[in-house]
Amino acid sequence: METRRNAHLETKRTRWCLNKTLVGLSPSSENIRHKNTMTSRNPPAHKRLTGFVRLRNRRGNRLAFVLLRITRRDLGFCLTALFVFCLGSAVYQLNGGASRILINFGYYLGRFGDGSESLTSRALPFPSQVVYNRVGKCGSRTMVLLLRILADRHRFTLISSHIHNKTRLSKREQANLIRNISTAPLPFLYTRHVHFLNFSRLGSDEPAHINIIRDPIHRFLSNYFFRRFGDWRGEENHVIRTPGMKDDERYLDINTCILENYPECSNPKLFYIIPYFCGQHPQCREPGVWALETAKQNVLEHYLLVGLLEELEDVLLLLERLLPHFFTDVLNIYRSPEYMKLGNQTVTVQKHTPSLKALQVLYQRMEHEYKFFNFIKHQFHLTKKKMGLKTHPQTSRRFSGSLQKISLLDELEEETEELLTWSNTDAQ
Repeated sequence: METRRNAHLETKRTRWCLNKTLVGLSPSSENIRHKNTMTSRNPPAHKRLTGFVRLRNRRGNRLAFVLLRITRRDLGFCLTALFVFCLGSAVYQLNGGASRILINFGYYLGRFGDGSESLTSRALPFPSQVVYNRVGKCGSRTMVLLLRILADRHRFTLISSHIHNKTRLSKREQANLIRNISTAPLPFLYTRHVHFLNFSRLGSDEPAHINIIRDPIHRFLSNYFFRRFGDWRGEENHVIRTPGMKDDERYLDINTCILENYPECSNPKLFYIIPYFCGQHPQCREPGVWALETAKQNVLEHYLLVGLLEELEDVLLLLERLLPHFFTDVLNIYRSPEYMKLGNQTVTVQKHTPSLKALQVLYQRMEHEYKFFNFIKHQFHLTKKKMGLKTHPQTSRRFSGSLQKISLLDELEEETEELLTWSNTDAQ
């Protein structure tokens, strides 16, 4: 009996332990509620990704639908408007329109964005640095007069150097001059009688270079008589510029000077225009092919425009288009009666033309100068054609003077060639 009772108690104890274990393993209601809440808030990763893709596809479909409706409705109108705008812009520029809208877009944004038009608030024009290393007796004083008026009207910085007799600089002088120019308030235009300065070679920003030249013989004659007799501003000007000139030299006949090979009327004095474009290298002052080719290369690489004094009005028109912030309305100023009174005072007095024989000698001595002049003439006419100018070459009213005989030089050359041809024929 004792044994059965112990077995029964053991069995009851085992069942009680088993029940207790099962109760501990089963989840409570709170655990079940918390688990369901976490599951609903944080679904599995693959389910979250699927929902995001569906939502993005739905938004993309809506956007594509809206764009599709806009494109079908307005595509024809937009293309038509674009075509009309391009066609009108092309016709406008070919008929003398202001292409400066595209060239100087930043300036217009600043100008129309702020009514005050202060230099600090408006955008700077491009280019904002211009250098005019003006060639002597090539309309430089006329250009300086115009630039003074334009600087006051358009509010740019004009730096006009009064140094006339120092065109060749040492390396230190070049570096100092370029540093002084570069620190001027923008936008600025610097002008001086100086041979070409290579800003980029000396580690400075490259400005836009401009210049004007003229027929080499015309320039020589204008300089010859100006040094002796000045211009209409007053007879004392030539005395101030050449105080040490004796009367024998001042009243020397130009034919005598040329035919008897005086230093003033022979090389290297006659080799004058090319060094202004060749640069500061010593070889640039030696008449020859190297200086000529270097000058041509510098014009192609560094100069925005090199014009001809014989076509000055076209030069001013091109400058107005290429550099509108500096030269806007320059042609109207040049044609105004007020300016004519000032401009006429810069005409050289007592200027006359040498004999045809002397002109022929000059032409032969200035062979490289004329090759460069013809190169510039060709480039200038190409620029006029690209800009849509259809004007014909004209002689400036203030610089024509009494030089009509020079046009006879071409006829003299033709007659000389014919004589040489006949002589060769007779010799054969």
